[in-house]
Amino acid sequence: MIEKQKFKKIQIIHQVSFKNQLYMFDFDKWQEIIETIRRHKLRTALTAFGVFWGIFMLVLLLGAGNGLQNGVEYDFRDDAINSIWIRQGRTSIPYKGMKPGRQIQFNKEDFNAVNAQIEGIEHSTPRNYVRGDFSVVYKNKGYNFNIRCTYPGHRYVENSIVSQGRFLNDKDVSDARKVAAIGHLVAETIYEKGVDPLGTYIQIKGIPFKVIGVFKDTGGPNEMKNIYIPWSTANQAYNHQNKVHQMMVTTGDLPIEETEKMTRQIEQLFADRHRFSIEDKQAIHIFNNNERFQSILNLFAGIRGLVGFVGIGTLLAGIIGVGNIMLIIVSERTKEIGLRKALGATPNSIISMVLMESIFITSIAGYLGLLCGVGLLELMNLAIGPEGAGMFRNPEIDINLALGATAMLVIFGGLAGYLPARKAAAINPIEALREE
Repeated sequence: MIEKQKFKKIQIIHQVSFKNQLYMFDFDKWQEIIETIRRHKLRTALTAFGVFWGIFMLVLLLGAGNGLQNGVEYDFRDDAINSIWIRQGRTSIPYKGMKPGRQIQFNKEDFNAVNAQIEGIEHSTPRNYVRGDFSVVYKNKGYNFNIRCTYPGHRYVENSIVSQGRFLNDKDVSDARKVAAIGHLVAETIYEKGVDPLGTYIQIKGIPFKVIGVFKDTGGPNEMKNIYIPWSTANQAYNHQNKVHQMMVTTGDLPIEETEKMTRQIEQLFADRHRFSIEDKQAIHIFNNNERFQSILNLFAGIRGLVGFVGIGTLLAGIIGVGNIMLIIVSERTKEIGLRKALGATPNSIISMVLMESIFITSIAGYLGLLCGVGLLELMNLAIGPEGAGMFRNPEIDINLALGATAMLVIFGGLAGYLPARKAAAINPIEALREE
């Protein structure tokens, strides 16, 4: 009696279904899919969770990886990534009868030699410091700011952005002019609100300097507390005796291999000029930001590859789970599918029914995983704030990449359901009706 009722029910469904196939949306199939899901809540939930977790973890891992990369790249914001910094040191090994421990002191001739003999330099600058408490005076008030004595090229090394007036130029250096470019926070500190600093005079260690420009800096607040004056002016005014504390050069668009070659040439040049072993790494310190930044990029390329591998593996696990569940569903509904075929259901209608269920579960679970992953990244952004947390800053994910991954999951989820669908379509109606 029950089998006859089930037969009549399916017969009615198919009669209505054949009529509804004239329309784009087959309501009966969707009713049946929803009913199947309702009857097997736990099985469906576990299947959907595998897909959900795959997308969720992929989004979270990619976002966290980007957050770490953003934090490291933010640390490079202060200095040009295509720069080489040269600092003096102290010898650590004997060389040609000279004992270790000698202090290496740079001078103007060293700087000129670097510019003359090293090819590929785009901008260059020496840098000295004027130190002392209350070294800056304006209207009888003393202030303690960092005074850097440089060339115009320093602007490109430190990524300084002129907001008012101008920066130092070549004429300022050649004529040893008493001019100064001050940081934005210096101007806010020593000038009253509404006062234009350009053209005013400040005293630096007792010598008046005309303010010619105000700058901001990508390096943050501390960099905007600096004052720049021409190196030649400081050399004469403060008796620096042609000494240079450190030097910096930028390398333009040279490939990393060329900048490494430049680094070796600089080492050899100073070893020859100051008579120390080229193997002595303590005599001078050369920091090639090109190499450091490239190393960071290579590291994160590896991290992205690992994250992608783990994420794809998690997605595949979810997709395989969908395929296995669909096989179970087909096995459980063998007799029902046999009845459908006996009533005239085509193989394509059977395949489409199974595929629709597979794609429906995958789509809903994938979308929820994407939504939760992006939502969690946004919450992390709010929690750490615009300043970031250590080396972690602005965790984010390319939404197109996330949508693409979700779409791929849906496609492969459909493919995972295709084999069970083919199996269902190949069921012999007579054998299916004998199934217990």
